Amino acid sequence: MATYKAPLMLIGGEWTKGSGEPKEVINPATEEVIAMLPSATEADLDRALQSAQRGFREWQELSAEQRCDIIMRGCRILRERAAEIAPLITIEQGKPVEEARLEIIRAASIIEWDANEGRRAYGTIVPSDPGFNRYGIKLAIGPVAAFTPWNFPISSPGRKLGGALGAGCSVIIKSSEETPAATCALVQCLLDGGLPPEVINIVSGKSSMISAYLIASPVIRAITFTGSTPVGKHLAKLAAEAMKPVVMELGGHSPVIVFDDVDADKIARQAVAAKFRNAGQICTAPTRFIIQEKAHDAFVESFVKAASAIKVGNGLEADTQMGPLANSRRLRALEELVADARAKGATVATGGKRIGNRGYFFEPTVLTDVPDDADVVNVEPFGPIAPVVRFREFEEAIEIANRLPYGLCSYAFTNSQAYSHELAHRVESGIMSLNHFGTSQADTPFGGVKESGYGREGGYETLDAFMITKFVSQKITA
Repeated sequence: MATYKAPLMLIGGEWTKGSGEPKEVINPATEEVIAMLPSATEADLDRALQSAQRGFREWQELSAEQRCDIIMRGCRILRERAAEIAPLITIEQGKPVEEARLEIIRAASIIEWDANEGRRAYGTIVPSDPGFNRYGIKLAIGPVAAFTPWNFPISSPGRKLGGALGAGCSVIIKSSEETPAATCALVQCLLDGGLPPEVINIVSGKSSMISAYLIASPVIRAITFTGSTPVGKHLAKLAAEAMKPVVMELGGHSPVIVFDDVDADKIARQAVAAKFRNAGQICTAPTRFIIQEKAHDAFVESFVKAASAIKVGNGLEADTQMGPLANSRRLRALEELVADARAKGATVATGGKRIGNRGYFFEPTVLTDVPDDADVVNVEPFGPIAPVVRFREFEEAIEIANRLPYGLCSYAFTNSQAYSHELAHRVESGIMSLNHFGTSQADTPFGGVKESGYGREGGYETLDAFMITKFVSQKITA
């Protein structure tokens, strides 16, 4: 098992503590301080910006094939170190070690896909009049500022770094203050694979200061962010003032529609595994369970039974199925959601409370008969709470699913091909899974609609935000 190393910033190819006031990093399972996180000042950010400029020029001197080869070597190293890095994620974020290891493998596959897409960033030839050549070429947009959350400390930075590096951009990345060591470990793998040291800079510290300073800088040419909708809206405004393109992967509140023509018991058991993975702290997590009336009671019975059997504990322990929440803020938020739902008439079928008084552990929770005005069915819970509501007819299910401003992911279970077709076209989400709980992979587009953001990561669109199409019109001379 890896020894936890205090995180550092990476500026100008050097690991550094910076010159700002450090901040505590907390183990969510024990509430112990495990490290002091460096904090960047404006002077540190200026150095990172200068480094990103130099790194971009150096990265551009390489061919797409050379860049791809370097990134692929780094990903091989990441895969080899998965068992070593996984406990770092668990110590910082709380998820079970095996979940952390699988996240690392997923991150490697995402970065590998993006790197190879860089080799396929084809231009266009436009039919021309005699004596002219007209064509479009794909060019890297320039240095990118990337901001990532704490719930996926490797795969979320991996999405940002993979797209930007694959397009030929340099990156300044700010990872979450709660999970910094995981990002450092990822970047170290890429450096050990041969990435030029100044192509990636890592900064940490006060989020509001860092984001405003980087976005306003003329060095930064594009922004990519994963996080909450309110923060995303704020960063989008800053980017708009500077006329810079952004990718916004924001919050969700994923509906799960279960019709009465499927095996409710089987679906409920699958739903528990999907809902409580990473303690429900996933933007694409199945969240609002919308169950047709005839299937409702059987679904709830199986769902409650499976949820109450989940082993909650320290993610470093082999038999743990669900770790703690990532921070004390989530603990308070979930307690408030349960209290509000209960006060408005919902039933707590299982769970609903903190576990113990040390560590941010919360019981897997199922709420039934949840009214429309309960906060838990209107605000993304981002935790192990599953509200269940009933519906009668197809149109009612569509109305419930679409009534919120979010539209990241959705799920539905039915044996009707006609229903499946209608659901795919009418449920408002960027991703829809029919008859399973899988979402996107490296080779498929990932992103939302409405207040869940815009832009796509993954699939053939993965480099779009980091490249420009330059049109060239050439008059042929003698």
